[in-house]
Amino acid sequence: MINNSWAGLGFRAMRFIDLPFVMKNEKAAYSHPWSEGNFRTSLKANDSCQLLQLDGVTVGHGILSAGAGEAHVLNLCVHPDYQGQGLGKALLEHLIGEAKHRRARSLFLEVRASNHVAAALYAGLGFNEIGRRPGYYPLDGRRREDALVMGKELF
Repeated sequence: MINNSWAGLGFRAMRFIDLPFVMKNEKAAYSHPWSEGNFRTSLKANDSCQLLQLDGVTVGHGILSAGAGEAHVLNLCVHPDYQGQGLGKALLEHLIGEAKHRRARSLFLEVRASNHVAAALYAGLGFNEIGRRPGYYPLDGRRREDALVMGKELF
């Protein structure tokens, strides 16, 4: 459940001008953040690039790619100062709605095998583990971490 103090919660489409705020959140949340170029590519590709805002302040973002009846959550981020309050769930529910709007029948995502909190969030919204990608995510040095592939049927 979203904390009742989040009365100013909203979503809007990301624009190129938003990238400095997006990069600030991305770098705060992840040890291996997306590059600004990754976000530019998604914006140019007409992916669903969404901002999560609280009282007009960008506190998170999500990127969804859709086509051929499938959708893929490419990025889901909530600034660490706002995590654990239900905002990630709200953002993912918004992206699920975007996938349905784009007529996707299935939705997929990857999550670090060690990220039990995120995996539990996804499972709570109906995602099931359907596979594993060995060495998908970088760690420090040359080490890599597996990704759990999770999927959900939408219709």
